[in-house]
Amino acid sequence: MNPPASPETTPDRGALRRRLADRLAAAGDLRSPPWRAAVESVPREVFAPEWFERVDTEHGTMWSPVLGDAATPERVYEDTTLVTQLDDKVRPRDVAGPVFGTPSSSSTLPGLVVGMLEDLRVEDGDRVLEIGSGTGYSTALLARRLGDDRVTSIEVDPETARRAASALKATGLEPHLVVGDGLDGVPDRAPYDRLIATCSVREIPRPWLEQSRPGTIVLANLTGWLYAFGQTRLTVTEPGHAIGEFLPGTVSFMVARRHAPPGLDTRAALAADTPGRPTDLGPAILRDWAGRFVVQGALPTAQHVTMQVGNGPFLDHLLDADGSHATLLPQQDGSWNVREGGPRRLWNLAEQAVTCWRAQGAPPVDAFRMSITPDRQTIHLPDDSLTWELPHS
Repeated sequence: MNPPASPETTPDRGALRRRLADRLAAAGDLRSPPWRAAVESVPREVFAPEWFERVDTEHGTMWSPVLGDAATPERVYEDTTLVTQLDDKVRPRDVAGPVFGTPSSSSTLPGLVVGMLEDLRVEDGDRVLEIGSGTGYSTALLARRLGDDRVTSIEVDPETARRAASALKATGLEPHLVVGDGLDGVPDRAPYDRLIATCSVREIPRPWLEQSRPGTIVLANLTGWLYAFGQTRLTVTEPGHAIGEFLPGTVSFMVARRHAPPGLDTRAALAADTPGRPTDLGPAILRDWAGRFVVQGALPTAQHVTMQVGNGPFLDHLLDADGSHATLLPQQDGSWNVREGGPRRLWNLAEQAVTCWRAQGAPPVDAFRMSITPDRQTIHLPDDSLTWELPHS
């Protein structure tokens, strides 16, 4: 057993929080005195006493538990995301060493959290609904800034919600916490002046708009089944209506469970063996942040996977829920062919959208706008030269 830390070696938690605030301010994420006061007063170590550290191996990504003496305050106050749960159930204390798994809950890096809270444009007296309590750290920042009675936070995972509630109480905070599906909002506490989501969604859920006042700001991360992301800030103009913009940066979150893609059937794509047709659009477009966003707009029900058949090369495949599929085939001269099948020619639709986007100068995601009416939700360039409608989940 390690001896208790002496006063000389015990880190000054307040100093660590002030140093974190300085770093966030220098990076441009922390921009106002009220949020600095919140960062300097909320003890992050209470919300993330243990976490998983990413380990890249030849067999894939694994996650190594960090707990006990290894979970030092200095590491807690780094500007980094701390993964606290895998596969909706596994905690660091549940494993003895590195394991495979998919992150399902985390304490998001403070710079992103604080930057989003600044982007939310909170004012004194605002009533805020937070979708996704997570560890409770962002909830604590909101409660410090506005007061417990002004903050409502909903978390879908009961055990995650229980731990967040315990951590909040340990810091002397008691905002209104709800266990449930955040896509439904919390109607009993409506209306809200601000709504912020720490998960990604395929569309803005109608209940969020119904529970907002005219003038409410909604900050949410939009995604799709190609996992392209855009951070949007919307202003509710009247019941069921909102307009907004996409913000700069490359922000992404875990997808809300109800908006996650279905399982894939890869058999048709892998069985096809035609040489395909030439295409000027190779798979590099799917590695480009804005390019992938445009392809996703054109193919809202398609998914992207990289697979091989036998000992062949790994190939990029697009697979759609309607059975359509496209496979990109590298040629010896460095060019590309595409093999398409099913009811729709997926890559042809992607080519058309990308051609239009490039004709406008290949603008970044933050050049796009979003408009919502009771009938549809659309993403578009300001001149409507490129526009698409979001699917209804």
